[in-house]
Amino acid sequence: MSLTRLTQITLLPLMCWSGSACSGAPAEPAGPPTVYGDALPDLAPPEKARFDAGLAAFGHVFQPAEGLGPFFNENQCSACHTFPASGGTGEQSVVRLSRFEPPDRCDLLTAVGGENVQRNTTPLLRAAGIERRPEPVGTERALVRVPFLFGLGLVEAIADETILQRADPDDRDSDGISGRPGRSADGRLGRFGRKAEHATIASFAAGALFNEMGLTSSVHPAEPLLDGQPMPSQYDPAADPEIIDEMLAALTDFVRFLAPPPGQSADDPETRSLIDRGRGLFDQLGCGGCHTPEMTTARVDVQALSRRTIRLYSDLLLHDMGPELAGFCGIGATPTEWRTEPLMGLGTRERFLHDGRAYDLFAAIRTHGGEATQAWAAFDALDRVTQEALIQFLRSL
Repeated sequence: MSLTRLTQITLLPLMCWSGSACSGAPAEPAGPPTVYGDALPDLAPPEKARFDAGLAAFGHVFQPAEGLGPFFNENQCSACHTFPASGGTGEQSVVRLSRFEPPDRCDLLTAVGGENVQRNTTPLLRAAGIERRPEPVGTERALVRVPFLFGLGLVEAIADETILQRADPDDRDSDGISGRPGRSADGRLGRFGRKAEHATIASFAAGALFNEMGLTSSVHPAEPLLDGQPMPSQYDPAADPEIIDEMLAALTDFVRFLAPPPGQSADDPETRSLIDRGRGLFDQLGCGGCHTPEMTTARVDVQALSRRTIRLYSDLLLHDMGPELAGFCGIGATPTEWRTEPLMGLGTRERFLHDGRAYDLFAAIRTHGGEATQAWAAFDALDRVTQEALIQFLRSL
């Protein structure tokens, strides 16, 4: 499908989305397909057409004449989100910077070009003698791996109060877990991004276009600053905004309609028994205090997203993970706070944690600190055979 065709997609209204839970029929399972990268089951034909249009846009290779750069990391969405299918993860890491002033002031370095460090430049910029973007000076510097996008439409369809009812910022129940909601720049409940800084998929997608490819949109209408000054037009002659709203909507719908991961199956009875035992251990050890096994979406106008149960294994809240996992700060998050990583699809991942430092799940669990210290200590006290039951369960997700 050509990009001009994207402008012809009629967008369906999405009413009663995530502001409040609406009454309706009992929840149904999300019904994931057996193949990664498929659209949600039960999409209406116009919705499936929007998914297909978005998939085409997701694989489009942008050129400098279309607005790519002048600083960028990749030239197409699918260059990063590629494994095990479009919408998945990749080998790339992004450098994120910030300047944090305790107790709660986070400078995202917008005045000096922004928090993302782009490693590539366009020919026009290189001809001017600028080989790479000058790296701003921050107090925090962290590598961040590419996240999965599968099932995010269901995450967006979860009502705000469903998430907020799990928040306990003052740890009133004294369980050592004090998750709190992240917030977007405009104050809405955040649920996407490592620091829960995006409230919607559209915001998340527009941020990726801007930070990773240097593409402006109605959400990010101006190029990032260069040494604190506006980007000279000769370095980026494409008119702003470089991404039209229809294309941003198509990309958003592709992500919105991606099915959640199908999970891994076990053929032999011994492995199935270990998985069942590990599922019980997951709750007993307190892992579910942050990695909430499932949530139910609100009633929305897209039937495939409405009143569906998604097994995401995240409460979508911010938790303090301790100094060893400290990274950059966010709009409403300190360097040690991270949105609980959804564990759905964990069985296909080869590296773990936000920066990919852990090459196996044992190392990933043992790096947890802060609010996860009690759960980690309980896991560490188990014998290796029992620990393996939990690991087998996690690999089944």
